[in-house]
Amino acid sequence: MSTNRFGVRTFAKGGAVLAVAAGIALGTAGPASAHVTASTPKDAVQGGYTKVTIRVPNERPDSGTVKLELTLPAEYPLASVSTRPTPGWKVEAVKAKLDKPVQSHGREVTEAVRSVVWTADPGVRIEPGQFNEFDVSVGPLPDNTDKLVMPTKQTYDSGEVVDWNAPPPAEGAEEPEKPAPVLNLVKKSEGGDHHGDATAAAEPDEHAASSAGRDDTARWLGGAGLVVGALGLGFGAGAVLRSRRAGKPSA
Repeated sequence: MSTNRFGVRTFAKGGAVLAVAAGIALGTAGPASAHVTASTPKDAVQGGYTKVTIRVPNERPDSGTVKLELTLPAEYPLASVSTRPTPGWKVEAVKAKLDKPVQSHGREVTEAVRSVVWTADPGVRIEPGQFNEFDVSVGPLPDNTDKLVMPTKQTYDSGEVVDWNAPPPAEGAEEPEKPAPVLNLVKKSEGGDHHGDATAAAEPDEHAASSAGRDDTARWLGGAGLVVGALGLGFGAGAVLRSRRAGKPSA
């Protein structure tokens, strides 16, 4: 009887290991981010050009995303902003007069794009459990800041509007509930070519590889958790069998 109890306890421990591992797998294999985020295919260099990808996850189980409004920082006007077509979505770049003109490629720029708005065609939306990505090519990037904060409004077909507008937290502080997408900028290095690529929106492969890498990492971590759980269950089952054999009387 004691041997059987030992086997049951051992099997239960194995099951507990599996449960913990499964929890880890579920936690690590989820979306890379539940927020609206901004990313670039390579470092965004101060004074250069880059493609910015806005990744928009749908966080509602019963409604879809049908509109996105990206606001560009007024304090750092971007003289060149171009959009990449997104199938099923109309895009509009909205310009406004600048309080102070800026110089770009030897000419004075008196107005710049202040917001970019994507609106889904009828019948099109980002479904629950899905995400979409929207690209813009921007520049020249400012050389007097290390980040651009880009508040973004996400509209659902239920009428709900989520405003991702909280500024980045101080170092060590907790992340806000609705953080604004942030584009991090790096300084120029001496002697390098930092003009960047004004047609960066035509280079999706590098970004796709980066996104795939992040997703593959999450899946790999999730799979590793399941493997650990399976090993734990196998250990428990093996211990039960060994204990039963040990409890049998010899012939």
